[in-house]
Amino acid sequence: MRKKVTKAIFPVAGLGTRFLPATKSVPKEIMTLVDRPLIQYAIDEARAAGIKEFIFVTSRGKGALEDYFDHAPNLEQELRKKGKTEALEALKDTNMDSGAIAYIRQHKALGLGHAVWCARRLIANEPFAVILPDDVIAAEKPCLQQMVEAYEETGGNMVAAMEVAPEKASSYGVLDVSEDMGSMVRVKGMVEKPPADEAPSNLAVIGRYILSPNVLGNLNKIKSGAGGEIQLTDAIAAEIEQDNPVYGYRFKGQRFDCGSKSGFLQATVSFGLAREELRDDLRGYIHDIVAMDKAAE
Repeated sequence: MRKKVTKAIFPVAGLGTRFLPATKSVPKEIMTLVDRPLIQYAIDEARAAGIKEFIFVTSRGKGALEDYFDHAPNLEQELRKKGKTEALEALKDTNMDSGAIAYIRQHKALGLGHAVWCARRLIANEPFAVILPDDVIAAEKPCLQQMVEAYEETGGNMVAAMEVAPEKASSYGVLDVSEDMGSMVRVKGMVEKPPADEAPSNLAVIGRYILSPNVLGNLNKIKSGAGGEIQLTDAIAAEIEQDNPVYGYRFKGQRFDCGSKSGFLQATVSFGLAREELRDDLRGYIHDIVAMDKAAE
């Protein structure tokens, strides 16, 4: 019987330099999208997919991230005293049970593959998910849940995939497809950040993965690849060479790159408009701005 996916790795060791000076003292993953930090969206998605164990690969200066998931007795007591039940309810999702969450340090910034490898002892011999919190995906059914349901049918390794404009392929890991089955594609190769004219397809890998523990063994053997880093893509590509299946999953939903300022702003507007209590005010404001721009032309 196929093992269930119950563990997820969250690589959160990055310095967030694109958001300086904000990230000088605040981890990028704690930056707020409407009223929840980026990491909360990732955790909620993982929970919806049945994840029970949460492994954070961190670095120095990420203490606020650890505090965020801790209980806050004084704050809870104060809210209870003031009868702020709605605010108390909002805190529930931020609390993690003792033992459900683990923190591992990545001492050197050697890439995503290395970050995943750092968690190898906690994964042992089980399939696992990897979620990159920078990729926020708005979807009716959370992206990782879609993938877990597909994985239960296929096994193997699976990466979230999204079609991108050919000229943007060089910013992503790109799939070389052997068979297109609609929502799923069978992969015969993966190329990390290829030049636009050499990309094997326009299907880009997005920050959601379900991986076999074999990938950790592959990472043991890999030397640095593109950009001098240990690439997770190379370790997944090695699975194909060993005749272990790799699939790309075309998820249903909209992905926002919250690792960039423009992507973060777009996500803020989109998620704000999706909230009933904010929609009218925000839509009115956007309408007024657009009207002023047109009048100024």
